[in-house]
Amino acid sequence: MLDEIDAVDWASLPGHPDWYEPDRAARGLHDLAKAATLVQAAEAGSRLGGGGIVHGHSAAVFPAAVVAAPLLLDIAQQGHPAARDTALGLLDEALSCYPHVGYTRVVAADGTAVPICCAIAHHLRARTDFLVGLGKRGKSLLTDAAAHWRFEIRECVADGSDTLAFGVLAGCLPDGVHTADIQLAGAPTVMSECTLEYPPEEGSGEACLRVFARGPGELPPGVVMFPAECGERVH
Repeated sequence: MLDEIDAVDWASLPGHPDWYEPDRAARGLHDLAKAATLVQAAEAGSRLGGGGIVHGHSAAVFPAAVVAAPLLLDIAQQGHPAARDTALGLLDEALSCYPHVGYTRVVAADGTAVPICCAIAHHLRARTDFLVGLGKRGKSLLTDAAAHWRFEIRECVADGSDTLAFGVLAGCLPDGVHTADIQLAGAPTVMSECTLEYPPEEGSGEACLRVFARGPGELPPGVVMFPAECGERVH
């Protein structure tokens, strides 16, 4: 775990120069991974929460939080109980804080510019079994993450002036009409209203969304949709 932390060039990650302190991110994670007491975990958490991955006093989150998220989850799984509690608290804080203007998204491997909160939620969902096993606190994190839904289109068909988009839904898209941030790698982001036409069956993420006033040609396979409100979160 320490090698994975040290392998990250924290100084190369973008962040508001007046608030983001990469040394706090690196040292805080390193110390939290090694923490064996409540005091050590608290000191490490203070570094991470005071400019490392978030700035708690101003309720700001940095792109470094996305890189740190799987590392914090590793610490929560493998570290001291005090380190686990600190790691989970930092993840909760990072998910709820707002980013600074100009530092609101991270670029995924497929080139998609993902809102920070949605990228953190993705890492949390990847550890669903572990978090559920923690009980109330882990389940609460997953509930919060579910609001940052993600839908990847696999196939589309026209339905009047709308499009029925079939694909995989992660998280929970509530009933009603929602504005979605629609992204295709290498193309500008567009906004469109959508609603859940057919929800996923239990144990499956396959779902169907109705995307209003857009044709299938505008929504080729591979397009990813996020809540528009997540992309508009600005500190």
